[in-house]
Amino acid sequence: MKPHRLTLTNALVMGYGLDKQIHHIYNPRPATQVELEMYHDHDYVEFLSRVTPNNQNEMRHLIDTFNCVEDCPIFAEMYDFCRMYAGASLAGARKLCSGTCDTAINWSGGLHHAKRGEASGFCYVNDIVLAILELLRYHPRVLYIDIDIHHGDGVELAFYHSNRVMTVSFHKYTGEFFPGTGKLDDNGANLGKHFCLNVPLQDGIDDEMYLTVFKTVIEDTVTAFRPTAIVLQCGADSLGCDRLGAFNLSIAAHGECVNFVRKFNVPLLVLGGGGYTIKNVSRCWTYETAVLVGAEIPDELPATAYDPFFRDSQWKLHPPLTGRVENQNSPASLQKITISIRNKLSVAMQEIPPDLEGLLADEDKNQEERDEERGTGFAGESRGDRCISRHEYFEGDNDVDQDDCLPLTVPKRNSISSSVRKPRSKRTRGRGRGRASGAHGREDGEEVDEPGGPSSAKPGKTRGRIRSRAKPRGRVAEKDKDVEDIDADVGGEPESGFEPATPVDVDIDI
Repeated sequence: MKPHRLTLTNALVMGYGLDKQIHHIYNPRPATQVELEMYHDHDYVEFLSRVTPNNQNEMRHLIDTFNCVEDCPIFAEMYDFCRMYAGASLAGARKLCSGTCDTAINWSGGLHHAKRGEASGFCYVNDIVLAILELLRYHPRVLYIDIDIHHGDGVELAFYHSNRVMTVSFHKYTGEFFPGTGKLDDNGANLGKHFCLNVPLQDGIDDEMYLTVFKTVIEDTVTAFRPTAIVLQCGADSLGCDRLGAFNLSIAAHGECVNFVRKFNVPLLVLGGGGYTIKNVSRCWTYETAVLVGAEIPDELPATAYDPFFRDSQWKLHPPLTGRVENQNSPASLQKITISIRNKLSVAMQEIPPDLEGLLADEDKNQEERDEERGTGFAGESRGDRCISRHEYFEGDNDVDQDDCLPLTVPKRNSISSSVRKPRSKRTRGRGRGRASGAHGREDGEEVDEPGGPSSAKPGKTRGRIRSRAKPRGRVAEKDKDVEDIDADVGGEPESGFEPATPVDVDIDI
């Protein structure tokens, strides 16, 4: 879970020029303690805020209590790290709820093992659960999909008794492989019976088998559950050649899973996760960023300061990763899984949770939510991007008609939350979303008055594929000369005055 993965990913994303095709890149504020305690126990969050490498000997009894041992060691600035990645996932969820974007990306998130009161599997704070709880304030039904090689046990446990969140996890299961959960028969309980779906797989599964079972299960699930928002955890340890994994997936197949989910045109929060061969993780998430923005990128990696990491693969985006492990899955075993899941869906979906229909209309909204709905807020984070006026496409450094718009700061390499923008439309709070429209739309806060009635503008079509060229290796790219750094005075209240969002009652396991 080292942050080097994010540094390499950011370098490749910017090297390919994908940051120019993302509408907004945000530097989100850290999550507050109140926000973390929307799911986690107060004593556990207090422990995370106090423990350091210098005092861990004095806090040994609490370290054992909260399971911060072995694969969850104490390190410097650990609490700040947790607040940062959790804050990014929460910011992405808020953007989706307000309609500011239709796809939000946080590659630093996706830590799916953390429990309510303890750490687990390199995960200290479960940003996924926090983001889903935020989405449930607006969305009646949220689908969680996990393609990490490890079972998404922390998220499943949190919503094991809920019928408003359906969890679907594709993972290796032997009974001994960490975390040891995720059997085909683990289905949820009470209201959540059959709303937890598990796809247990064996070593060596290849692209064809994985994509077949993935597309079959997800197609059936989306059709039956009709989610109004989707959270996709993209753990890259399911790739071939991972230090801890044992699958034979290529980067292209992993990315095709993301593309398949994207095509449902449902508000989508994309998160990172596991992945322990760093160079392959950064390649994978770069490729999936291109998939999500609708860009085609070449197999030749762009020149970056990190070229030595990729020398052994001759600087290729798609190195051979498959065929290293014997495939222990059979078509019959996968067919048994898909049939079992279809039977569970047919039972569970006899009465799915209805749309909220204004259930939250009278709910008190904090200042950040009011700002987001007016299109004037940035949820407490700063933003860096180029300004694109209405009905205008940015033409790169040769664009000569930028004078009328205010340039914003260039995205920093350590930005961890990005979003793909769509046109906003007025909605009743608490009503489920329909299909997402095109990605190009008005800037935040802009209002257009059309004489003679409402605007006749039609939603744009789903974004097509756009070609993006990598920077030539060995050449020095010209610096952007027409972009200035400014301090954006963004919306949102100071952390000390932040009022926590009021969650909808959801059955979650304690």
